[in-house]
Amino acid sequence: MSRLPRLGLFGLLLPALPASAQGLNIASELLHGGMGIVAIGALSVLALAVTFERLVNFRIAKVAPAELAAEAETLWRAGRFDQLRERVADGDSSLARILGWMVEQRHLPAEKLAARVAEMAGVELRLQQQKAYALNVVATVAPIVGLLGTVIGMIESFHVIAFNGMGDPTLLAGGISKALVNTAAGLSVALPSLAMHHVFRNRMVGIGIALERQLNRVLDGMPARTLEVVHAH
Repeated sequence: MSRLPRLGLFGLLLPALPASAQGLNIASELLHGGMGIVAIGALSVLALAVTFERLVNFRIAKVAPAELAAEAETLWRAGRFDQLRERVADGDSSLARILGWMVEQRHLPAEKLAARVAEMAGVELRLQQQKAYALNVVATVAPIVGLLGTVIGMIESFHVIAFNGMGDPTLLAGGISKALVNTAAGLSVALPSLAMHHVFRNRMVGIGIALERQLNRVLDGMPARTLEVVHAH
């Protein structure tokens, strides 16, 4: 039994094969899949890059670190705004940017400040969601590219039939194989991309709730009456 090659996302193309098909060289089939396979390969690289970037950067610790919220609440209640300004100046999280704006605009009416904070939180969350949008594009485009490759493969098969007849079925193998490989490759890239897109959408809800609660804690420390941040998403 030959050893199947490792193909990144295309490894999803390798379910358990029947004994009669275990001599199949998937790498060779992909190499002969035409431009459709090249396009799908490029989409798989894009999906991997976006997935890894979002897994690293789209976390509560990166967007709304709890320790920053606790420290900001203490400094805000104590009126130590200069220290709070210095604390958030070098932060690259959404919470740090919003807190920095709050410090500069703390003299606004309490209700107006809370409303603006809610708007900023919503914008920050939408920006984070936008960075994962490429996964949705890949999930949509990859099957279509695979379908195009399938159609081209079938056209080649019918072209062979037109010129050689049906006497030798092996003449059709190339076109049919190309058609099926394109379909499988497109779906194999699209399915995990769609899954990760939904994973990050669900993660955005959790991070949004955490960000909202942390901002409420700081706003509750204002001298004015307790405020509630409008839901940011």
